[in-house]
Amino acid sequence: MRQLTVRAESWPIAGTFTISRGSKTAADVVVVELRDGAHVGRGECVPYPRYGETIAGAIAAIETVRPEIERGLDRAALQTALKAGAARNAVDCALWDLEAKRTGRPVWQLAGLAQPQVATTAYTLSLDTVENMAAAARANANRPLLKLKLSGLGDLDRVRAVHENAPLARLIVDANEAWTPEVYTALAPQLAPLGVELIEQPLPTGADGPLADLARPVPVCADESCHDTASLAHIAGKYDAVNIKLDKTGGLTEALRLAAAAKAAGLGIMVGCMVATSRAMAPALLLAADARWIDLDGPLLLARDRDHGLAYDGSRVRPPVPALWG
Repeated sequence: MRQLTVRAESWPIAGTFTISRGSKTAADVVVVELRDGAHVGRGECVPYPRYGETIAGAIAAIETVRPEIERGLDRAALQTALKAGAARNAVDCALWDLEAKRTGRPVWQLAGLAQPQVATTAYTLSLDTVENMAAAARANANRPLLKLKLSGLGDLDRVRAVHENAPLARLIVDANEAWTPEVYTALAPQLAPLGVELIEQPLPTGADGPLADLARPVPVCADESCHDTASLAHIAGKYDAVNIKLDKTGGLTEALRLAAAAKAAGLGIMVGCMVATSRAMAPALLLAADARWIDLDGPLLLARDRDHGLAYDGSRVRPPVPALWG
């Protein structure tokens, strides 16, 4: 019989991470471990308050299905036992990892995927003053892809400053729902000449209907507006790409379905993350082959990572070693 362990962990961020909704100095995660004899599978998630999630709530949700998990609940049954979200993500990824450990086959083989290769990730510049974001861009000017957290007022100056200080970098801008249609209309046409190739979630979920009728001179990516495969019907005609995060889809199982459905619908794919350790990034790396934009820099934003963490060489990240996941 399986043994389930679930616990909260807190990992310090290097400095402060700020987006339009606020700031934090630690990455608070939930870790799931599934032991079956000599084999242990592990998963990690980040409960997100924006989606009504908390550390305590995620742990409580997992505890509600403890008997089923310990009796052998499989990934297919898990999809209905828990709703899409962080709690299911940790359990789903632990189940994938456990199967890999038991069979001696890597998850990419179990999932019928190509062997993952070294990938290039975006590096996120936290929302800050124009001067501080310029300095951050200058310090990271050698990175090929930078992601800028924005908030509305003063954003064009922020983008200009980053482009001037990292002129060779491709840019993604992420407003985290902070813009209005008027701000979007004013800014969007001016961003492409500044190296911006993607605008992420400019308008609030539920108020993003205007995007269907507004010009999109730079592709627009759905983040908060797209959680799982069922979300695709609601974003049709408004977005050009989707940001797939395992904490939204509820794990790798649904993330793979969403990636296939988004690709079939002609949408570009971005693979993203919350700020977390390498164990949360590792499963998402399996989606990198189909992604035009990869944003799996969570460990780079931490003061320290867990043992056997992903190996980063600048913005290049290698697939995980088995001791970490998969």
